[in-house]
Amino acid sequence: MRNAIKSVRSYNLDFGNRLYAAACLAAAFLFLALALNAAWIPVKAELAQWLIERSWREGGQARPWPWADTRPAAVLEAPAYGVRLLVLEGNSGRNLAFGPVFSDGTALESDMVISGHRDTHFDFLQHLEAGDRLSISRRSGEMHYEVVQTDIVDSRQAELLIEPGMDRVSLVTCYPFDSTSPRGPLRYVVTALPVSPRSVSSG
Repeated sequence: MRNAIKSVRSYNLDFGNRLYAAACLAAAFLFLALALNAAWIPVKAELAQWLIERSWREGGQARPWPWADTRPAAVLEAPAYGVRLLVLEGNSGRNLAFGPVFSDGTALESDMVISGHRDTHFDFLQHLEAGDRLSISRRSGEMHYEVVQTDIVDSRQAELLIEPGMDRVSLVTCYPFDSTSPRGPLRYVVTALPVSPRSVSSG
């Protein structure tokens, strides 16, 4: 009887050790998967911009990759920060993973809204200040802008109004920049107005 009890206890202990080891192994695999996914996001963003750049240089009519449902529509630059980004058509979550996008209907307008992820392409927005210069190049030509203000907007209480005929560019990303929540209500909005090329070169 005692031997039987010892055998049961030994089995339970061995089973518990195996279960603990399996749980640790599963946790290690989960951590590795999360780490690889986090590392893949910026890599994917950089690779996509390279493919989109190639499409832009070839005229911007061809899709950057065979299954893409978007194409480059403009180049956004912030010279003081060494930023040069291809802006895509089609405001969707999938396209946002590859680069900043024009809000629907603004790609060809004078009042443009461009959105991007705060942890990849648009992380530089947190450094922009009033007086900083931007440029946007479309097939129709290049325009120069000066940042005039930055705002934090609650998307539950306000939305950006597009004003046809107004010359303006609004850069939008989620806020705060260091948040780990993927879907917060706050938006960081950078507003810039046109300036002349001479003003840009002398600034």
